[in-house]
Amino acid sequence: MQPRDLSGLSPYVPGRGAEEVARELGMDPDDLTKLSSNENPHGPSPAAVEAIRETAPRVGVYPKASHTDLGEKLADRWDVAPEQVWVTPGADGALDYLSRAFLDPGDRVLAPDPGFSYYRMSARYHHGEVATYPLSKADDFAQTPATVLDAYDGERIVYLTTPHNPTGAEFSRPAIRELAASVDDHTLLVVDEAYAEYTEAPSAVDLLDEYDNLAVTRTFSKAYGLAGLRVGYGVVPESWADAYARVNTPFAASEVGCRAALAALDDDDHLERTVETARWARAYLRDELDAPTWESGGNFVLAEVGDASAVADATQRRGVIVRDCSSFGLPECVRVSCGTRETTPRAVETINDVLAEVRA
Repeated sequence: MQPRDLSGLSPYVPGRGAEEVARELGMDPDDLTKLSSNENPHGPSPAAVEAIRETAPRVGVYPKASHTDLGEKLADRWDVAPEQVWVTPGADGALDYLSRAFLDPGDRVLAPDPGFSYYRMSARYHHGEVATYPLSKADDFAQTPATVLDAYDGERIVYLTTPHNPTGAEFSRPAIRELAASVDDHTLLVVDEAYAEYTEAPSAVDLLDEYDNLAVTRTFSKAYGLAGLRVGYGVVPESWADAYARVNTPFAASEVGCRAALAALDDDDHLERTVETARWARAYLRDELDAPTWESGGNFVLAEVGDASAVADATQRRGVIVRDCSSFGLPECVRVSCGTRETTPRAVETINDVLAEVRA
């Protein structure tokens, strides 16, 4: 007995965890600064932590009510109908649900390169094919309608990431409108807004009344600090929102995750602190790193360091974990997540010391 041929599928490569690195290096995890996974350095909202504690004794029941409550709260926040909100296990769950709903075997998707590998993975899981549009370092990874349309060939799904990971580049509102109007009627534009809280640009959710070929995915993993609970959602046009019931995994998001997300949505102070810190750290990284960087709308900065693998390995041995972007096809770049006002300067000092030694 063997699984089907999976040779065309590449595994997702996550940033390394602090505990994993600490064991390997014989260090205390508390002595490491992890800036490799774009996590919230402030962690979850205290209100979300309290909700987790309160919910723990009730995890013996299925999360029907909490699913409904979270969907309705998000619908109210975005001024859409509750059925337009697809609560999912992480934003990658929303990507999967859209693949289930739209892809027939052999259908093609168009994804950015470099970009989030799960776009391609989800398509191939559902027996789809993958094409890519290039984001060029020579053009500062600019995301424009021409960037996409030059590669577009009638694909069933086109992925737009804004802010983009790992570059931080953004699509403008006019660019999204132009693309929605330019692609064929059968093409769905999926706007991935996993990092949208960190930018001042408006969400594409308010375009759903105008375009029925647009869907938006978002997550509680980043700005809300709930990465370990895997809660995300999609927002889709009302005209086909009822597809959710046919593609949804039963009780996809957990009771604990939904209740924590509900509490996090009410803690505006924690979100404001998170975003303010990230914007400060983003500017500090760009100003103080001794390496070329790119403007970013996310909670991270991409830096060109030469041999990314060597630099990431050296900083890691000194207690700072950054993301080697070789797996994104950028072997000369590292991605540095935004830390706190205390950890970010120390991390920059370590990275700069390593860069000085590598260049000496």
